[in-house]
Amino acid sequence: MTQADTPKTFGPSAVMTPANVVTIVRLLLSPVAFWLIIDRKSGWGIFVLWVAVTASDSLDGYLARKQGTTRSGAFLDPLADKVLALGGLWAVVLAGEFWWLPVALITVREALISGFRFFWARRGLAIQASKVAKAKTFLQFSSVSFVVWPWTAGEPWIAAACLWLAVAVAWISAAQYITAGSRATSMGD
Repeated sequence: MTQADTPKTFGPSAVMTPANVVTIVRLLLSPVAFWLIIDRKSGWGIFVLWVAVTASDSLDGYLARKQGTTRSGAFLDPLADKVLALGGLWAVVLAGEFWWLPVALITVREALISGFRFFWARRGLAIQASKVAKAKTFLQFSSVSFVVWPWTAGEPWIAAACLWLAVAVAWISAAQYITAGSRATSMGD
């Protein structure tokens, strides 16, 4: 029996699924991680917490694919990613470890694409995340990881290089979203 043949445990209207519980825990632990970053900047405890909350994105995705995707999960998972990525980046800015400009560029990109996705969703279109967009999120999480990881905390250029790469990839993925959404909209009209 293949994964496609495996019956799903949860339907699209389910709310309290294991995948959603993982996502909610990620959201609840986010402020703790942000506070620790601002207060202490780096350390093994912060690093372990940060890696756990960001890596659990893979776990909730796996659970959703295995047990059934839900509308609530389709909303919560990207929300958790944005809260973690932007919150972590701004926490590092507030801790004095990142310049505000690259984080502002990422924030503007996220607001712009969220607006476009809302616009397209109102027209019944769902633009799926591309591999480039997933790489963007990974780079944003990694930028924060390099700041809080004790082994790289003393080498700020590593985190800064990763952050600027995240900015570039973010705007490349933004162009992909806009192009895909524009094509889908023009085909529907």
